[in-house]
Amino acid sequence: MPNQFRFDNRFLREFPALLHEQQQAPLEQPQLVIANQALLHELQLPVTAEQLPSTFGGNRQMPGSQPLAQKYAGHQFGHYNPYLGDGRGLLLGEWVTDQQRVDIHLKGAGPTPYSRGADGRAVLRSCIREFLGSEALYHLGIPTTRALSVVAGATVVQREQPEPGAMLARVARTHIRFGHFEHCYHRGLSNELTGLMNYVIETQWPDLAEQPETEFFERVVQSTAAMVAGWQAYGFNHGVMNTDNMSIVGETFDFGPFQFMDTYNPKLICNHSDHTGRYAFDQQPSIALWNLNCLALALSPLIESDALVAALKRFEGYLHRDYWALMAKRFGLTEVGTEDRQLMSEYLDILARQQRDFTLSMRALAEAPEQGVAELIDSDNSGELANWWQRYHSRWQADVLSAKQKQTQMLAANPRYILRNYLAQEAIVAAEQGDLSVLEDLYKTLQQPFTYQAERDRFAKVPPAWASELEISCSS
Repeated sequence: MPNQFRFDNRFLREFPALLHEQQQAPLEQPQLVIANQALLHELQLPVTAEQLPSTFGGNRQMPGSQPLAQKYAGHQFGHYNPYLGDGRGLLLGEWVTDQQRVDIHLKGAGPTPYSRGADGRAVLRSCIREFLGSEALYHLGIPTTRALSVVAGATVVQREQPEPGAMLARVARTHIRFGHFEHCYHRGLSNELTGLMNYVIETQWPDLAEQPETEFFERVVQSTAAMVAGWQAYGFNHGVMNTDNMSIVGETFDFGPFQFMDTYNPKLICNHSDHTGRYAFDQQPSIALWNLNCLALALSPLIESDALVAALKRFEGYLHRDYWALMAKRFGLTEVGTEDRQLMSEYLDILARQQRDFTLSMRALAEAPEQGVAELIDSDNSGELANWWQRYHSRWQADVLSAKQKQTQMLAANPRYILRNYLAQEAIVAAEQGDLSVLEDLYKTLQQPFTYQAERDRFAKVPPAWASELEISCSS
């Protein structure tokens, strides 16, 4: 292993008031469920293949690792909660390579002082969902934390019913959340507040070092907008956009009842516990801005209010720029104007009215852009798809790129395979019964979402009828 690959646990050294050091509570009889071999190879962690279950099942500590639980606060469903923190996860350390600096985190590692009476454990189904969900987003090109492994054990965890316990090893650029800054602000921890901003700048955005007061919040706004634009462009509903679930660097964070939409439905509410629809799919941009306002308040002792307000006002512009850039690629258009945006929006409106599958309807445009979405049009008695297609195809042909260039662009922007809820559920059920082949097969498919895979094309099918009855809540 190169000498520069090491743990450098700066958060532990600099923020003793924002953490609690402790060891992980090991799983009994840990067994590897799935591992991200490519990421393990990239990071070159001090873990052999034989040591994976014991290391990420809480039975072995990596050299240089210093586990800790972080303290933070946050707004949950619009209400401030000062009693939050890592209730079942531990930051194992900050891993530094010659290319990057990342946090290694273990979810389900046992109770901490911030568990609020809970058992500190995670169940196998939630660990599998986060593993698949984060990797699916990554391979779609959407900013996200990554998953290293899932390890299960003989430890039984009580939820609505007894379930197998598990641990998820997670990799993130940083685990600093909006809620870290909120905690420091509301507790009057001015030194820690300043220190956190400097820590993020120096470890994540060193190019901001000369003008941190004016540029830091602007970068957070831009990064958050880019993340949410990716969600909206690819039909991802996070489900629990509390401020303690918002990464300061704009990575999709804390996967719970998330869902990639099947039928295009902008009103989708993936979280069965979200009774008011606060975190519905079409509310995600406005909630992101609401959360940024909470962060702006927390940063107000450090940054002039005029600069904060100006950055908040630019959020919508950043979001629209990034969203329409992604959608333009999906539709095979360049130099998009107002009429083009209206044309693309019309297609989405038709999909919503006719309850069409979002992913497959977009892929249909890419696979036969000159022939048209024949199957969709043939099944449309209203004629609105045929009318739309004529206008779209005329615009598509007039675009500056060649037909081949446009189709290549569209195939690289429109996935054939996404992580549908029913696919995750099938993999979970099989894994709980000891069959890991479904999980492995699905994971392989999601690593190449834009590439036709004949041997695994069953994962591209529309959901069966029973899939609509799946209800996902925050329970994990």
